[in-house]
Amino acid sequence: MKNIKLLIEYDGGDYQGWQTQKSGRTIQDIIRECIFSITGERLRLTGASRTDAGVHALGQVAVFRTESKLPVDIIMRALNAKLPQDIRIFGAEETDGDFNPRYMALGKSYFYTIAMGGNQPVFFKRYLWEIRAALNLDEMKEAAASIVGRHDFSAFRGSGCGAKTTVRNIYSLDIAGVNNIRFMAAAFRGDFIKIRIEGDAFLRHMVRNIVGTLVEIGKGKLSPGAMEQILESRDRRLAGPTAPANGLFLEKISY
Repeated sequence: MKNIKLLIEYDGGDYQGWQTQKSGRTIQDIIRECIFSITGERLRLTGASRTDAGVHALGQVAVFRTESKLPVDIIMRALNAKLPQDIRIFGAEETDGDFNPRYMALGKSYFYTIAMGGNQPVFFKRYLWEIRAALNLDEMKEAAASIVGRHDFSAFRGSGCGAKTTVRNIYSLDIAGVNNIRFMAAAFRGDFIKIRIEGDAFLRHMVRNIVGTLVEIGKGKLSPGAMEQILESRDRRLAGPTAPANGLFLEKISY
């Protein structure tokens, strides 16, 4: 019996998220079906992060156990030959039998990209949140400082979250203005904001709710000091709206 760890990249725009659901296409289901077509096994595929519908990943991690005698590199090549073009396995290796990608993760990082002023490149529609206004970057950065550290993040918890505790450690939250984004062989100019957050774990919709609140602060609808007040209130109703899923990427999972 082999325990195989996969490193996965996907464009989540056409999927209902990672996790298996009763209706809708999910990343987990598609990869499981491809494994079945290769090994003939109906097996369990455990992922590190249950990304939402429309969220993308550069470094999702998943693991499965198989009795197949095929070498790992052959399984990886076979998977990539069968998977749709918006899902790719870019790493595969045998790992310890007790490895759990979700519960053994030491940290996860996500980034979110915003285009300001209505000048979004047409190629990035699936990957950016377009906001037709300028945002106050300094006030967003001031507010972001309140998030870093160990806190109860109930105010940023999405409905349907089944986490046993709402306390999380945020290691960093960085906000940067960017005037161009490189894609293929071109550099597209514009006014972009990249928000990168790293922590030990995240609640359902937590990153998107934090981003939505930061945007409200950037628009001047909330003061920078409101972020700390919202955090302490533990009241989701006081925070900003949930940012659209398409601007969010799971960047990396650390072990």
